[in-house]
Amino acid sequence: MTGRTRRKFSGRDMAMILVGGFAVVFAVNFTMAALATRGFGGVVVENSYVASQNFNGWLSAERAQERLGWSVEIGRGDDGRLVIETVGAPQAADVSAHLRHPLGQKDEVDLTFQASGKDRYRSDQPMPAGRWIARVTIVSGSNRWVGEQHVE
Repeated sequence: MTGRTRRKFSGRDMAMILVGGFAVVFAVNFTMAALATRGFGGVVVENSYVASQNFNGWLSAERAQERLGWSVEIGRGDDGRLVIETVGAPQAADVSAHLRHPLGQKDEVDLTFQASGKDRYRSDQPMPAGRWIARVTIVSGSNRWVGEQHVE
């Protein structure tokens, strides 16, 4: 032996381990709770029961929309305007878009469009910088198509 004596493990040592362990758990929990509340953009529907009553109607509308065969490609032009290219939609269709921020941190924006070539539409105003979810609506007579895409 080297002449060293071992110190006894005391109740104070155990208390320090317990306090330190719980301090770590509390710190992690509070950090995760703060991050979760800052990142949540809000509710999807105000009343889930009422939304469930409308579900079959939404399903029928989706099937009717699929039968139209319309689709869109969305992008941001060099000038910051939203560019929509349609496939299968009539030339005289009305096109509009509603932009919302993925986390709800910025004000929502409505855009109107003008035709800028065959099956191509450009927004009347530039869209705000950043990442957005664009909900595009195309209306032609009694036919209506709605779709969402992310735009950066």
